[in-house]
Amino acid sequence: MINPIWLTTFCTLVEVGHFTQTAEKLFMTQSGVSQHIKKLEQQLDTPLLIRDGKSFSLTDAGQQLFKKGLELLNASEELEKIIRQDNEHVGCVKISSPGSVGLKLYPHLLDIQQAHPALVIDYNFAPNKDIERDLVNRKIDMGLITQLSQIDSLTSIKITDEPLVLITPRDIQSIEWQTLIELGFISHPDAAHHGQLLLSENFAEFEHIEQLPHKGFSNQISLILTPVSKGLGFTVLPLYAAKAFTAQHLIRVHKLQSSTCESLYLCFNRRSPLTNRSKFIKSALLAFLS
Repeated sequence: MINPIWLTTFCTLVEVGHFTQTAEKLFMTQSGVSQHIKKLEQQLDTPLLIRDGKSFSLTDAGQQLFKKGLELLNASEELEKIIRQDNEHVGCVKISSPGSVGLKLYPHLLDIQQAHPALVIDYNFAPNKDIERDLVNRKIDMGLITQLSQIDSLTSIKITDEPLVLITPRDIQSIEWQTLIELGFISHPDAAHHGQLLLSENFAEFEHIEQLPHKGFSNQISLILTPVSKGLGFTVLPLYAAKAFTAQHLIRVHKLQSSTCESLYLCFNRRSPLTNRSKFIKSALLAFLS
């Protein structure tokens, strides 16, 4: 492998055309320049220069080395620039979150992408365990989860509390335990967790979610309230998801005696330093949600 320092000296000498001026340009001695050229010729086992007093010309090998060497040095310099470049408005940022906060956050991040077209937002809706796994495997840059991570390699920052709410069809004016039994429960992937948090604080009769008649299930956050809007049951969701439902006139969000919140944490892999673009999105995300 050709020594890049010797190659730089050789290409500079050919461009400048003079040993003394090359030494000055490279902050070397003239003898140092000569030694680099000699070492390069010894490594390649072929003469590169035809010396004539203080002037020189190139051998065929020297001409080929200068042409290809200059391309190599320029490519190396360009590669270094690319590696060093870390523009906060350029590149891809991969984020995952539960569906509820994603319904609120994703449109905001798209507004940021519109303002900075070279910035790309890859957003994935996923449950906590999948987000933690992808962070550990460095498949995403950051994740939002609703439970404090116990994984040593992950750093968690609490950013906000998301209220949990009980949602029924619009014609339900007041809520009692018997009302919930009659309506039945529309389930979803986080239903047991959300239901336990909110219902246990407001209904003495509640012990577990299986007490309630099962009236349906959806794993699509934007569709969970569709059966509720059609009078098929009630559910418990974070407030963000309730507010994002398009047919607000068909549902009712009830204010219960005891309010309950779910904490929201921003997580990173502590072994993966954030790029400037990720830091930019992190700041925008914290400002929007906090």
